[in-house]
Amino acid sequence: MASIVLRVRLIGGDLLDVTFQDPNADETTMVDWAISTLSAEGGALRCRHGDRLVVLYGRGVAAMELSPRGAVV
Repeated sequence: MASIVLRVRLIGGDLLDVTFQDPNADETTMVDWAISTLSAEGGALRCRHGDRLVVLYGRGVAAMELSPRGAVV
């Protein structure tokens, strides 16, 4: 299962690290899909933050960093 970590900067300035997984895609496809989903009007991406399922809405995301091995701390 491919997994990437997204470090998301929200419009309010907060940072949030979430994990996005897809059993049927490679990492490059997942990155392209995450970017296109969040850039679309009304785009939403289901992710995990620890044990919690979270939904990122594109309208609240200011920037995003991607890393297949974990977020840069």
